[in-house]
Amino acid sequence: MKMVIEQIKFFTELKQIVRVTLLLTLGLFYSFSGKSQKPEFKADAAVYTRTMKKLTNVMVEDVTGPCAAARYYAYAGLAPYAILLQQAKPKKYSELYGRLKAFPDLSSVKPAKEIDLNFAALYALLRMGEELLPSGFTLEKPRNELINEAKLKYRISDETIRESRAYADSIVKRLVRYAAKDGYVKTSGYLRYTPGKKPGSWKPTPPAYTEAYEPHWRTLRPFLLGSADQFKPLPEVPYSTEKDSKFFSLTKEVYDTVKVLTKEQMHIANFWDCNPFFLNQKGHISFGTKKISPGGHWIGITGLACQQKKLSFEETVRWHALVGITMADAFISCWDEKYRSNRIRPETVINEQIDPAWRSFLQTPPFPEYTSGHSVVSASVATLLTKLSGGGFAYTDTTEVEFGVPKRSFKSFKHAASEAAISRLYGGIHFRDAIENGMRQGENIGNYAISKLNVQ
Repeated sequence: MKMVIEQIKFFTELKQIVRVTLLLTLGLFYSFSGKSQKPEFKADAAVYTRTMKKLTNVMVEDVTGPCAAARYYAYAGLAPYAILLQQAKPKKYSELYGRLKAFPDLSSVKPAKEIDLNFAALYALLRMGEELLPSGFTLEKPRNELINEAKLKYRISDETIRESRAYADSIVKRLVRYAAKDGYVKTSGYLRYTPGKKPGSWKPTPPAYTEAYEPHWRTLRPFLLGSADQFKPLPEVPYSTEKDSKFFSLTKEVYDTVKVLTKEQMHIANFWDCNPFFLNQKGHISFGTKKISPGGHWIGITGLACQQKKLSFEETVRWHALVGITMADAFISCWDEKYRSNRIRPETVINEQIDPAWRSFLQTPPFPEYTSGHSVVSASVATLLTKLSGGGFAYTDTTEVEFGVPKRSFKSFKHAASEAAISRLYGGIHFRDAIENGMRQGENIGNYAISKLNVQ
């Protein structure tokens, strides 16, 4: 009996020795291999893109207009960028303080203890959406899901999560204050816009004859531009009722193009429609269809590209932040011209001078025609993405599939931007000079953003 007890004791001690030896061996392995056993939140391009999509979904439900959507994307993307910039200092990241207009110095905002950077960045993105979007409160659920994922899946300690949240909230608080001073709040207090009476001036269009959208957007503080009119486009073709005038030729081109659209042209027009609220009318019944904005489409493209290139989490954050800033300034520049030229829409001219029953293929949006917003924004973002990707980047765009429009493939970002621009002619909502001059305007803005942000 005594011998049996001794044997049991021996094997128990042997098991403990083996266990300790194994743990020591693993510790030495991780030490020499440079790997850390510390829990961390695993994030990549797909994770960031899915998180950004949650903000896009809220904007679709809120029927967020194109200008406001671009503004939200810009501010939301700045929060995770600022966190990674301050704490990790990635090589390709440019300092924002001193580059963006009135941007706050965040260097004094420091975490009290160690944080998880990926978790903090994703948390800050959702928090910015909560603070800025009208229905941002709906992002509380995905934010809590993020916290639970950090705890349960990645075993991050409560203390690290608490410190990460506190630091992210400090950054968000300062950026929300920064956003509050850009002039957006004031736009709702200005006098309502009254359409001009001069021949060739913009007028509300069917079916809803909605009042002008964001007539004071030019008054917002840009992120990079020296002023809203820094990249003022070439003058539009002067309005004329003469049948031999250049303006009538532009009008006739829109009229003739829409009458004989091919299936491919219809697909292109629908693919780039990006009208946040399409009003359907069937008899005496009207109902709306919600879709993404032009900014939402290009944010979607940015996410697809980041995933296709298998970019790191840090690079994905950078791409989205730079795209947001660029397209926000592009909208300010474009809307500055829209309400300066205050040009009439093709549908109005055609109804008055050629065919009273004619309707554009796409629903005409409620703001002046010149320049084409999608042309300006698409060209600006495509110019930036071409620089970021190194050019010649082919991809398939599935952004519109969820809205019932089949995917399309492109040889490059500039190919996509050109198609987005010409889609406005196929849709019957823009004249050719607004498209072509809008693209030049956008390219200038994109190149300026590349220079100011020192994009590598």
